[in-house]
Amino acid sequence: MIPRVHKRGARTIGLLKYLYGPGTHEEHVDPHLVAAWDSFAPDPGRDPQATHGQLQQLLDQPVQAVAESRRPAKHVWHLSVRAAPDDPVLSDEQWGEIARRMVAATGIAPANDDSGCRWAAVRHADDHIHVIATLVREDGRKPRLNNDAKRSQTEARLIEAEYGLKQLNTGDGTAAQRPTSAERHKAQRQGRERTAREELRETVRRAVTGARSEEEFFGRLAASGLLIRKRAAPSGDLLGYKVALPDDRNKDGEPVFYPGARLAPDLSLPRIRERWSADHSDQAPSTGTFGRATPNNPSAARRRIASAAWTAITIVEHGDDAVAAAHIAAAGEVLDALAKTSAAHTRRELRDAAFAFERASRSHVRAERGHDRVLRQAARDLVHGGPALGRGEDGATTAMAIDMLFFLITATMHWHAKKGHAQQAAAARQAAEHLRSAYQAAAAQPLGVLYQRGRRLNRPLLQRQTVLLHEALPGLAEQILAEPGWYALAVTLADAEAVGHDPSTLLSDAVERRELDTADSTSDVLVWRLRRLADLPADTSGAPERGTVKHPSAKRPVAPRPTSPNRSRGEEAAGNTR
Repeated sequence: MIPRVHKRGARTIGLLKYLYGPGTHEEHVDPHLVAAWDSFAPDPGRDPQATHGQLQQLLDQPVQAVAESRRPAKHVWHLSVRAAPDDPVLSDEQWGEIARRMVAATGIAPANDDSGCRWAAVRHADDHIHVIATLVREDGRKPRLNNDAKRSQTEARLIEAEYGLKQLNTGDGTAAQRPTSAERHKAQRQGRERTAREELRETVRRAVTGARSEEEFFGRLAASGLLIRKRAAPSGDLLGYKVALPDDRNKDGEPVFYPGARLAPDLSLPRIRERWSADHSDQAPSTGTFGRATPNNPSAARRRIASAAWTAITIVEHGDDAVAAAHIAAAGEVLDALAKTSAAHTRRELRDAAFAFERASRSHVRAERGHDRVLRQAARDLVHGGPALGRGEDGATTAMAIDMLFFLITATMHWHAKKGHAQQAAAARQAAEHLRSAYQAAAAQPLGVLYQRGRRLNRPLLQRQTVLLHEALPGLAEQILAEPGWYALAVTLADAEAVGHDPSTLLSDAVERRELDTADSTSDVLVWRLRRLADLPADTSGAPERGTVKHPSAKRPVAPRPTSPNRSRGEEAAGNTR
């Protein structure tokens, strides 16, 4: 249940006409009163003799009764209460009781107080009500409305528990503004997947990803096709901006503009400038890590993402709060950049991951920008590296990057949970699930190639890798040998040894520095960690072959069939190789 205290107004009749009217897009159905301060209050919705003016006069009566000098400049209080999409449809009686509880909890009309403010609750849709009140009590005093929004949230949590409704997390005031009912209905009518507000927020976030100046930021906005209005001081200094979709118009045919701050708190121009001011213009450009990739190559950019995410996990887990918050915010930029440059088969899940994580990128812990330069530079490299292919080194390094980002987003979820940031923790968890799905799509082909190479390892080499695994990771060896991904890990160990690395040291380093409990397949995770640490190519197939067998664990870990009570999975694998 989502309560929202709206801005106060000065015209009672104006709000009543809207609540009882057809709505901006004819979305109001059967407007009627479900509760009021007085059981005899007129209902213009269902009583043909009642008028908006009659209800307005009664609501305003206490306001008019006090001296004009004592009247509030804006005396109209407005609260909407919306059920969650999965909640059952409530009756008028239930909504009426919810309205009474809300006006009592917020201080409009406290329980057992006959001198409270006058109010009325109007229902014009199945899933929500609006409460209108006037802010002078019957005894002529003003109501005590300190923290009315927070108190409405607290009461909503109690109502959810008592009515068996979906339990939502209480917000902390750092969330982006939700689309209004009118915006949602407009999007449905126009066949949009998301509202104009949400599309603009996503586009602006992508434009600011890795940007270093106003010129670059506004250039990206223009290139994306948005309409832009800038607000300047008399001196010519830029104060703010607004954006609009070219085809989103009001009833007069004019574009509907949204200021950056109304899209999200961190998209105001001053907050965006904080990122730029922390960037050093003399920062050295990124360089490729693997010989075949150039600095502007999509695969090279993805390798840098994997390395930056690997480092950021430790900072989020153990760093100062302000520094951790900066890395979490920068992780949102990385997800935006990855979604923007991803191949078709991962684009939807990565876009949804970035969209969900947007809520997790902000909290009341103010980010200390500047410490996140490496992540922001990695996001910039992704943007300038261009779109990635879904195969070859591009596809394989995409899987590597997603794998590392999954653990960074999981660390973010734990960070928020420890601090009681319920909404942010839930958003990070949702983003992680989308990343899990994107990983499965990205990893299937490259891990399939490694899997087939591992199956073709000669028996002595595979046996040596099995022994090495038992010696290096005695507590995980049997679990890993039981996973289909063991073959991909075995050939990765062989590749690392072939170029001069100590596989045992690599394995120990890969396991000790990061947790593995949240991994679907421990062997898959170790493959990407080892190939990154050893600077091995992520893809070893060259051009993808038609009919390549996909790696089973890239879809879902599967328990092996029992072979013999006395024979291990590693021995069976060795016996089946040529």
